[in-house]
Amino acid sequence: MPIDTPLTRRSFMTAAAALGTGLAAPAGLTAPALAQAGYPARPVRLIVPYAAGGGTDFFARLVATSMSATLGQQIVVENRPGAGTQIGAEAAAKAEPDGYTFLLGDTSTYASNRSLYQKLPYDPQKDFAPISLTGRFAIVLLVNTDKLNVGSVQALIDAAKKAPGSIDYASAGVGSPFHLAAELFAQSSGIKLNHVPYKGAGPALQDLAGGQIGMMFVDFATARSQLNLKSIKAIAVCSPGEFYGLPGVPAVAATVPGFEAWAWQGFSAPAKVSPEIIAKLREAYLKAVNDPANKQKLIDAGIDPLQSTPQEMAAYVASETAKWEKVIKTAGIKLD
Repeated sequence: MPIDTPLTRRSFMTAAAALGTGLAAPAGLTAPALAQAGYPARPVRLIVPYAAGGGTDFFARLVATSMSATLGQQIVVENRPGAGTQIGAEAAAKAEPDGYTFLLGDTSTYASNRSLYQKLPYDPQKDFAPISLTGRFAIVLLVNTDKLNVGSVQALIDAAKKAPGSIDYASAGVGSPFHLAAELFAQSSGIKLNHVPYKGAGPALQDLAGGQIGMMFVDFATARSQLNLKSIKAIAVCSPGEFYGLPGVPAVAATVPGFEAWAWQGFSAPAKVSPEIIAKLREAYLKAVNDPANKQKLIDAGIDPLQSTPQEMAAYVASETAKWEKVIKTAGIKLD
């Protein structure tokens, strides 16, 4: 797929060597392992910490169908939304470590919640065993050119420096990946922007389209519905290079070197699940995500499919945790 992707096996293993691990990576998975005899003997629960109908739910249900066929038992998707994924994550963390519950967590679950919240009902470093990274969502910088007359990242930076704090930006909520992407952008470019949080990306996009707000960072899958509006322009993407879904739109990194931000997801299980079961779940996932029909459906939905070893996922989580901790502390973002 023609996308500049840093999540290669080489970069993962380099990160693992340099950073160690964040999640508790199970040992003994350097070669395929035989699963415990008879597993699974009953349906398996996949917790999704978001409501039904969104991109995460779409991914879970598509992949779960194929994984069920491979495992010979149904994977039942259970939506447990709320509290920045905490409700679903806590349920998964406290489940019996028998292989019959696993989690589709995301950037918030594994990386940013640790710094955002004073108290978490789970420990993202100790309570989960990684299975595989599963997908990421490209983030796009949208502007309403009627409200904010800029056509490039440099023009936006120049306008912000002329009048610090005068430019409002919307987000899907305090601490969301899109809020954090905007904070990273402001810190990296030396500007001050004014955050206007909304309860979800939908209401934020409505106000962007209506001209009540000038700009926002949002995932490409959600942004696509707005790009046919005359006043809405995608001026940049947050991938390190050009994104396949928006040919010709430059990366923020072309103006702000080193800038990169994604919303990403991964499968994990309760920390004490056996390495053999982790291996079997991962093998079923790899078969599902490498099915050409499944892969195309994910790409068409704006999801960049990923796969990794547990060790690679743990290293990436450690890297992302450190990255967003710095952004959150610098911005002084706090949630109860």
